[in-house]
Amino acid sequence: MSRRDIAYLPQQADIDRSQPMTVFELAAMGLWYEIGFFGRVSAAQKERVMHALRRVEMDGAADRQIAHLSNGQFQRVLFARMLAQDAKFLLLDEPFNAVDAQTTYALLDVLRRCNGDKQAVIAVLHDYEQVRAYFPNTLLIAREKIMAGKTEEVLTESCLQQAAAAMQKHDYPQWCAA
Repeated sequence: MSRRDIAYLPQQADIDRSQPMTVFELAAMGLWYEIGFFGRVSAAQKERVMHALRRVEMDGAADRQIAHLSNGQFQRVLFARMLAQDAKFLLLDEPFNAVDAQTTYALLDVLRRCNGDKQAVIAVLHDYEQVRAYFPNTLLIAREKIMAGKTEEVLTESCLQQAAAAMQKHDYPQWCAA
């Protein structure tokens, strides 16, 4: 496995949204390993970026400046940037923070299709209902591995209590051990 096999979506993207950049240009940044600093986007790569934007319903905004996007639209474009990489593994850290429910469920559907397309989706999430509804397998971690396996076998009351106890053992605030 190489680093090109992994596409990463951080919890917060430190992108200055006041920069004069279009939706397409931001999504095309996912091709950085292929085109480098000064390379040009080929016709095939352009189609790949547009396909990624279509998957997140942002293709109609490809020429818009990112400064004019809502938080949900911006997150969709970051998803498209990740999808444009066409990686085998998608690694996401809290991808639904600060976005509305409609955007969250639309992006969860995108992830479900990625999983069906034989891409491995690894997401850090704290919403157990999202995990139950969209992810067939789960690794429950609370400073240490609690359990891994089928989601319905991992997200049991017993395992969640064990996770809460592990969090309290490390002096985390009570709200962390939900």
